[in-house]
Amino acid sequence: MDTLPPPSPPAAATDGTACHGGRETLDAAARAAGKSEVMDKLAADYPRGPHDQPQSMCPAFGSLRVGLRMRRVATILSGSACCVYGLTFTSHFYGARRTVGYVPFNSETLVTGKLFEDIRDAVHDLAKPEDYDAVIVTNLCVPTASGVPLELLPKQINGVRVIGIDVPGFGVPTHAEAKDVLAGAMLRYARNEAEAGPVARPRDYALDQRSIAVIGELFPADPPGIGALIQPMGLTLAPQTPAREWRDLYAALDSVAVAAVHPFYTASIREFRAAGRPVVGSAPVGVEGTDAWLSAIGAAAGVKPSEIEAAKARALPAIRGALAGNPVKARITVSGYEGSELLVARLLIEAGAEVPYVGTAAPRTEWSAADRAWLEAHGCHVQYRASLEQDIAAMKEARPDLALGTTPLVQKAKEMGTPALYFTNMVSARPLFGPAGAASMAGIVAAQTNGRERFSRMVSFFEGVGTPDGAGYGFRDKPSDPPGFRERQRKLRAAKAKAEEAVGT
Repeated sequence: MDTLPPPSPPAAATDGTACHGGRETLDAAARAAGKSEVMDKLAADYPRGPHDQPQSMCPAFGSLRVGLRMRRVATILSGSACCVYGLTFTSHFYGARRTVGYVPFNSETLVTGKLFEDIRDAVHDLAKPEDYDAVIVTNLCVPTASGVPLELLPKQINGVRVIGIDVPGFGVPTHAEAKDVLAGAMLRYARNEAEAGPVARPRDYALDQRSIAVIGELFPADPPGIGALIQPMGLTLAPQTPAREWRDLYAALDSVAVAAVHPFYTASIREFRAAGRPVVGSAPVGVEGTDAWLSAIGAAAGVKPSEIEAAKARALPAIRGALAGNPVKARITVSGYEGSELLVARLLIEAGAEVPYVGTAAPRTEWSAADRAWLEAHGCHVQYRASLEQDIAAMKEARPDLALGTTPLVQKAKEMGTPALYFTNMVSARPLFGPAGAASMAGIVAAQTNGRERFSRMVSFFEGVGTPDGAGYGFRDKPSDPPGFRERQRKLRAAKAKAEEAVGT
């Protein structure tokens, strides 16, 4: 029989308003409920930025997405019903075609420990080896703050692996980093399996191959492009992390070196290093980026210098030609939360663009150091853990021809009459590496910047429409306030504030 969890989490964590209690309150509740080690690890792996809470979607969307994209992996969420609804809705909106398990709870089951028993029962019901290789259980904010101990779940049932993770919004800053929470946990499990004895051979896996593992969710055309770049060095591409199948984890761990294309996968990098694999930062973007990356990957993999030069001789002229044939002549600001913002800025600059600012929600790590140094040498300010306010301020100051950024930044840019594109859907959904990446940006930049005059006409035409004083009026007369209206409202607000202050004292 498994040990039951402590029966009495702090009252703040079981209060119906716990979700809105603020980061400090929830963090303190989690620590008081026995989650200090979890919270310390999250704080070390994913240090916070200038804002207390994420300014994008719920972080758990990232880990949920990783699990839902894997074959033969079941997913269970433990959290407030509203959170689970939002996460499943967003996941299916982004194309998930998999069932998401949910273990509901109330104050009684949370306090008495019955929630843990319900989770354990759900895992036992799902753990059928004919259906699944693994079952993932994720604690959202309230169960984490209440100390629901997923570490007490059995590690495997009937050969089906069981992995429990905590992904609270008050502990993981972005959904991009939440991908790493699950990817790192699965790599750790797979590494321990491989160290303990024989494991299942991955599909299309040759024992004598020398492969490079890639960390990061990439555009589908990019992995084959990277494979073509490293082929002259006698190297192949291992399945990327996050993986699409459990046995892919073994192939990734069996690589000779690792490319941290997305540099914020701290937990995943730790597992690769524990397996003795050297890790290389940056990526093959543009001519200079590809040149430096091929040298670093070749050295990490023990490739002969002549083979490294052969790979460069094949790749660099084609990239140089693609950049020359697709110049970008524009002033552009870049911001986003995918983790590839610095790479996109490098590519734009090599294509001829002026990029004065890059903001990324990702943290500063050693794996992006080379990109940061290169960008700063080319006159670009790099802002890690950028807030929306910082991104907007930079855009206003730079007055770009095109702003690449998050949805609210794009909205603000268009209000100003500045062409803008949503980074996630329109930029990171294109190839980035090799000749294909070099040719991918010019078209969309030209299409958007050519429409700037149209934006200016639209701003002028709709000036005042939709703003607080002008909302709802037609094309004849703008409504005016009744005489004395604003003064009366000011006095009412002052009286209300004075009354509330009196009650408080």
